[in-house]
Amino acid sequence: MLVIVAIIFVLETLHTNDYLISPGNATPVAPLVKIHGVATNPRHDKIMLADVFEQQLTVLGWIATHFQSHVQIITANELVEPGVPLDELSAQGFLQMSDAKQAAETAAFRAVGWPVPATSTGTIVTAVVAPSPARSASVKVGDEIIGINTTTIRSSCQLIGYVHVLAPKTPLTLHVRPVKISKTGVLTYGAPTNVKLATAKAPTGVASTGCPGVTGADRSFLGVSVEDGFSYKLPATVTINTANIGGPSAGLAMTLSLINELSSGSLTGHHVIAVTGTIDAQGNVGPVGGVEEKAVAVARAGASYFFVPDGGGDVAAARDAHQQGLKIIPVTTLKQVLGELRSLGGAKPQPLTAPS
Repeated sequence: MLVIVAIIFVLETLHTNDYLISPGNATPVAPLVKIHGVATNPRHDKIMLADVFEQQLTVLGWIATHFQSHVQIITANELVEPGVPLDELSAQGFLQMSDAKQAAETAAFRAVGWPVPATSTGTIVTAVVAPSPARSASVKVGDEIIGINTTTIRSSCQLIGYVHVLAPKTPLTLHVRPVKISKTGVLTYGAPTNVKLATAKAPTGVASTGCPGVTGADRSFLGVSVEDGFSYKLPATVTINTANIGGPSAGLAMTLSLINELSSGSLTGHHVIAVTGTIDAQGNVGPVGGVEEKAVAVARAGASYFFVPDGGGDVAAARDAHQQGLKIIPVTTLKQVLGELRSLGGAKPQPLTAPS
C-alpha cells in the first residue's frame, strides 16, 4: 500500500509539458461594466462571456484526462510563438485583454453613432524571444517603443523597417514607455525611459513581411514581436473589471454589453446569449480557441444562443460539443451580430445620449 501511495504522489507532482483546456465559466458582462459621462440603460440584457480553465498537467492528470469529455490537451509550444519562453504567457494574456477592452469600447461607441478619433502612439511589444538583444536589455511584453535614437516611432511597420536594414551589432537607444502589470492584469505605463542595446544577426531565412517597402531577408533583429499602439478619445469613462481574466476572446461579448448599456431597449430581445470572439476597433470579429469547452460552459449557464467566430474551425468546434438547446450562430463582424440579434427580436441600438 505504501508503495502505491508513493507512486501516486510522484505521478501527481511530476509535471508534463502539456496543458489541459477544460470548460470554464460563463460570466454575465453587465455587472463588470461601469460607464460615467453619458446616460446608460438600467435594464441589462444577459450577455455572457465564456472562458476556459487552463492548467499544466501532472503525469497523473494527463492519465485522468483520457477518461473525461469536452477537454483537450495542448503542448506548451502551442501556447507561445517559437523562441518565446513560457514565463511571458501571463503578461501576453493580460495585454491581449487590455487590447480587447480598448477595441470593445471603441467599437461600441462607434456602433451607437459616436465618433471616436484614434491617434497612433507607438508600437507595443507582444512577445520577446529568448535569447535576444531585447531580452538581455529587459524589454518586456506590454512595453511601448516610441522612438529609436532620434527617430519617433508611430507604428510597428516603422520599427520593423528601421531595424530591417541595419547591420548586426548596430548600437541603438530605444525610447520606451515601460509597462507595469498588476497581479490581476491591470496595465499602467511609466514615464519614457532609454534602453540601450545592440542588434543581433537575424536568424537565417527570416524575412519581415506585410510592411510596405520592407522586402527581402532581415539583416538584424531585436527579438520582439510588435503591434501598433493607439490612443482612442472616448466620449465617456469606461471601466470593465476583468481581474484575473486574460486573452482577447471576450472582446465581442464586452462590445455587445457596452452597446446594451449605451442604448435604449433590449439588444438581445430578452434572450440569454453567450458570445466568444475577438474584436477590433473597426468591428471585425476574429477566431479564438477552446470553443468546444466554452460551448459546454455556456450551455450549463442557461444560454439559448452562442455567437461564435466564423473562421479558424470555431463553429465546427462549438457544434462538436453537442449541447442540446444551444443554437450556434456564426459571425464575422459586429454589424452582422447586431443584425442577427434583431432577427431574434432585439432592438436596433439607439443611443441614450445623442452623439456630438
